[in-house]
Amino acid sequence: MNYKLIALTPLLVGDGRTLSPIDYMVWKDQVNVLDQARIFKLLSRGPRLEGYLTQLRKATKLDFASWGGFAQNFSQRRIPFENAASTAIWNAAPSETLFIPTFAANHRGAYLPASALKGALRTGFVFSRWSPSTLERIAASLEGDRVPRRAAEAAESQAGASQTRIISAADSNPVSSSVFKIYLTRVASLDTRQPGKPQLAWKIAGRGSVPHQRINDSTPVFAEMAAPGTSFEGEWKLERFFENEEIARALGWRSVPTPEMLLDAANRYAAAQLQMHMQYAEAAGLGAVQQTLKQLQDRLEEARNAPRTCLICLGWGSGFVSKSAFPETGNESYRKILRAVPSISKSLREGAPFPKTRRVVFAGGQPAFLPGWAALQFENF
Repeated sequence: MNYKLIALTPLLVGDGRTLSPIDYMVWKDQVNVLDQARIFKLLSRGPRLEGYLTQLRKATKLDFASWGGFAQNFSQRRIPFENAASTAIWNAAPSETLFIPTFAANHRGAYLPASALKGALRTGFVFSRWSPSTLERIAASLEGDRVPRRAAEAAESQAGASQTRIISAADSNPVSSSVFKIYLTRVASLDTRQPGKPQLAWKIAGRGSVPHQRINDSTPVFAEMAAPGTSFEGEWKLERFFENEEIARALGWRSVPTPEMLLDAANRYAAAQLQMHMQYAEAAGLGAVQQTLKQLQDRLEEARNAPRTCLICLGWGSGFVSKSAFPETGNESYRKILRAVPSISKSLREGAPFPKTRRVVFAGGQPAFLPGWAALQFENF
């Protein structure tokens, strides 16, 4: 049995690897990934190897005037920018922001890791089982002197998070390298210093943010992403092993969910996320992002009426909202939990939404997408 995942917005599911600015050169509005092994073999035959190694050790970018011929003749891959104007932005950006996260790949090519797919389904399933009272119990467990390392672990178990094991999925088949582009992304934020009047701002890495009129001063981050419409296909199966009542009882399951229940939970979770994102886009005045979110909401309605289909959000840039099984961050018990997390507590403000940032993918030079949205369809239940 097969599954098919179709990217609805630019999608990046990586494996932690990045291209450093000395791993590639930008030439003809595309990123040319250098085949360093071939380059070393070539230079080892003459006197230029030492000079090349010296520049690799010291330089933040390769000198195109000296080594630009390698971009033309010794490239493993050539990944085009989504928009030709990105070349000028890349040239002006500081080198520390030019590490490009790449899509997961092996010797056969780029593929979608099944762990990302299963993780999105698991989070949606837990979302469907949690309620405000669940958060109250978790918050109560934080009242002692020591904060538990895994405060929500018991609540996840009670919600039956392990029941998603009934579906087993494999990594997708490799896809063509032609489906990938280098997209420009920036982080949008809300300036909430004026009560009731949030203003759009854009983040500068390590230095706060700037008003939306100075968007070009914000920090650009480039990423290798699959373009909308890209299809990933792989195999899946239903683990009938767990339908045995004795095994289910031994695992503490009250009942065995059906695949339809998992997909319905994923769609409900997608609806909650899209509603939060729509409110954010309206407050920030991100008109093009609102349009793409409305298209996703329409696609969600189609998925609910289609057999064995759901919408999920996964991968790089999808942010806190796609990772939290309880998206209502205005809940006071939830805020109490978040205040106990040092890396998050500083971002909480009374009367201000959380999170107040979103990573936005640009298209045609304008903010257009929230990354990571895809339609997932299973064949032959």
